[in-house]
Amino acid sequence: MNKVTGIVLIVIGAAMLIWTGFTYTKKEKVVDAGPIEISADKEKSVSWPPYLGGVLLIGGIVIVATAKK
Repeated sequence: MNKVTGIVLIVIGAAMLIWTGFTYTKKEKVVDAGPIEISADKEKSVSWPPYLGGVLLIGGIVIVATAKK
C-alpha cells in the first residue's frame, strides 16, 4: 500500500512540475432581464507553485525507497 501511494505521489509531483497550472472558460450571465439574456465568456486560471510538485516528487521517492517488500 505504501509503495502504491509513493508511486502516485511521484506521478502527481512530476505532472505538477511539468504543468504549473491550467485555464478554463466559464460562461457567466451579465444581464438577465426577462426574455433577454446576455452572457460573456470569462477565462479563469488555476495555478500552483512549482515547488509543491518537487515536494510531492521527493516525498514519493522517499516513501517508495522506505517501503517494505
